[in-house]
Amino acid sequence: EAPLVETGGGSVQAGGSLTLSCQVTPYFSRYCVAWFRQAPGKEREGVAAINSQGLASYSDSVQGRFTIDKDGHKSILYLQMSSLKPEDTAMYYCAAAPFCAGHECYQHCGDHWGQGTQVTVTS
Repeated sequence: EAPLVETGGGSVQAGGSLTLSCQVTPYFSRYCVAWFRQAPGKEREGVAAINSQGLASYSDSVQGRFTIDKDGHKSILYLQMSSLKPEDTAMYYCAAAPFCAGHECYQHCGDHWGQGTQVTVTS
């Protein structure tokens, strides 16, 4: 069984909303968990993370538009995306790492990876 499985991708118009989900193996219950994305021709970038202390962090490009949340009982990580822009179009990946502290975990919690789910925002 894959440790990280993303669902919820799709196509949405600019200004719309979409929620991604990631089923996280219970083995990672105390890990930092995060969302990354990679657009065609660009490097993968961190989007948002929740560390083991429950501290959420976001990249500047999504701050105020995206919300990361974790349902510990169901071992599901969510990424609620609103006010979507065409530049948010990318493959979105769920990721995990054993430990991260501070406000830049969205850049660092990428030791283990899901297979990705595509998000396309049309103008």
